Amino acid sequence: MQFTILGSGSNGNCAYLETEDTRILIDAGFSGKQIRERLAAIERVPERLTGILITHEHGDHTVGLKTIAAKNDIPVYCNRLTKEALENQYPKKLIFKIFNTGTNFELGDLLVESFSVPHDAYDPVGFLIRSVGGNIGFLTDLGHATRLIIERVRPANVLVLEANYDLHLLQRDTKRPWSTKQRIMSRHGHLSNDGAADVAEQIVSENLQQLYLGHLSQDCNRPDLAHEAVAGRLMGLGATHVNIKPAYQGKPTPSVSMAFA
Repeated sequence: MQFTILGSGSNGNCAYLETEDTRILIDAGFSGKQIRERLAAIERVPERLTGILITHEHGDHTVGLKTIAAKNDIPVYCNRLTKEALENQYPKKLIFKIFNTGTNFELGDLLVESFSVPHDAYDPVGFLIRSVGGNIGFLTDLGHATRLIIERVRPANVLVLEANYDLHLLQRDTKRPWSTKQRIMSRHGHLSNDGAADVAEQIVSENLQQLYLGHLSQDCNRPDLAHEAVAGRLMGLGATHVNIKPAYQGKPTPSVSMAFA
């Protein structure tokens, strides 16, 4: 199994997962041209995709659907409220495969487990994606982690975890009005570096081998600050086996090949 974060940050989010029989995107938050170029960088093409999983309807997770999915007839997997929001945003006809939040479903040789997350979208979800090669947790765009979320992603061997902002940088930012800052910091907003460290501390086990810090704000965070916050917390627990890496906004993060099962 091969996993690549094609890009993650406030300006776009998209990841690629490939097994022997299945090739999917998790979110499609770049233009069709950008997604094609980023797939080409790992010698892949969108025409061979099996499907696209969508966490929620915000444009930095979905804008590429209007070209990548619509032009290539690639099924879009999402819940019903997200489907309705996408139909309003992107009038081009999309092929939807609807799942109910909280249920599991098969996508090729993958088992996808969905669960609700607190974020300011219609029905946002996280995923635990199981395969014979290992489990990937996908946990971005959430204001806080419930006990249910912690339990659902604890089996992950690889976890993509939001570390959106450094609190001090956000507070000092002059580009955002206070109302926007309040939304970001709310319990239905985004995780700070310290919030990500809290989640990592609760999730970490011998299962977790690779931790990607995703959705970093370009204005209100830095990779070194995110890494320091999370790595310091896990180091205090003695969890030195976890490889912690930031995900990049401008280019694909180096792929990881998995065989943890």
